[in-house]
Amino acid sequence: MGSSRYDIIKGSTIEQEARTIIEVYTDGASNGNPGISGAGVYIKANGKDYEYALPLEEMSNHEAEFHAIIQALAICIRTFPGKIVSFRTDSQIVVDVIEKNHTKNKVFYPLLLDINKKATLFPHFFIKQIPNKQNYHADRLAKQAIQIQKE
Repeated sequence: MGSSRYDIIKGSTIEQEARTIIEVYTDGASNGNPGISGAGVYIKANGKDYEYALPLEEMSNHEAEFHAIIQALAICIRTFPGKIVSFRTDSQIVVDVIEKNHTKNKVFYPLLLDINKKATLFPHFFIKQIPNKQNYHADRLAKQAIQIQKE
């Protein structure tokens, strides 16, 4: 069998780039519950690390965890459009709500809708819960975002 145009494109750098998985670590934190809050987003992509310490409004810690996911999705939409994104968070509540695509919590529901809307812009969106110790970069950034607001 001869080589077709599809075979050449299939093995190309362009196809390999499209399959690159962007690893996204997120954490939300609040100083008080509710209190001054921050989101930490740490992204590993194409051999580079990206760090974001994002101040948030006053909210609960759980809300900050959802907002961290939303902020990270917005960053990925701008910076890594069309890529496969794999999110990691230490918040079991956030993972459960997203995986079940359901919550009775009136505060979390619009956040879930926003996450779903943004996640559909990627060919694949994955999320999993990881231990706190594996999320130290995002945790540090979330705390840094709170500190920025205190200064």
